[in-house]
Amino acid sequence: MSQIAMSPAEFEQALRAKGAYYHIHHPFHRAMYEGRASREQIQGWVANRFYYQLSIPLKDAAIMANCPDRDTRREWVQRILDHDGAPGEEGGIEAWLRLAEAVGLQREQVLSQELVLPGVRFAVDAYVNFARRASWQEAASSSLTELFAPQIHQSRLDAWPQHYPWIDAGGYDYFRTRLGQARRDVEHGLRITLQHYTSLEAQQRMLEILQFKLDVLWSMLDAMSMAYELQRPPYHTVTSERVWHRGIAL
Repeated sequence: MSQIAMSPAEFEQALRAKGAYYHIHHPFHRAMYEGRASREQIQGWVANRFYYQLSIPLKDAAIMANCPDRDTRREWVQRILDHDGAPGEEGGIEAWLRLAEAVGLQREQVLSQELVLPGVRFAVDAYVNFARRASWQEAASSSLTELFAPQIHQSRLDAWPQHYPWIDAGGYDYFRTRLGQARRDVEHGLRITLQHYTSLEAQQRMLEILQFKLDVLWSMLDAMSMAYELQRPPYHTVTSERVWHRGIAL
């Protein structure tokens, strides 16, 4: 006997309950919010997170490539423009580079990806590869960690200027812009999700997919915590050089 599916309201509540596992609760992020992070830790986070920012348009392009519905593509393409920038406009990737400069990093160093830790790269690549291989609905729904994003962006805007006066205020534009963009994206992603997953089995799978995305974000901070808090970056027992790979086709 098949079990009864959750109502749309119950399903949305279950999705939102996953916020308990959002990376805002990770000790590394809490240290940044509470003013306990060092300059090196802030810089390490910005440099590593840049790889995630670069990969978001790739993820969204993969979703569009798999999506046969023109109306959905018309709406989803805005996410790519938000990050890459429309012609003549600055996008989120450029705004993140200004954040990198605001925390004292060199643009060329960030663009080279030499600071991107293997654990971060593997986690982000797993997310992009999932988006390429999953159905477009599942890949689109995996973006619903955006449900919790406005809170994390606001926490940075509230706490960082107070705790880290050495950061140039112009670097915070990315967080300000994403407050509105994330809320808009949530409305679209949630609409797709609530319409597509109508059986209990499908709804439970979607909750697992959302957990996978939460795992990606948490694992990124685990890698950064090892490198910048515990002083145990990859190969720390062998060399102090950054010998890890900078990205190859796998």
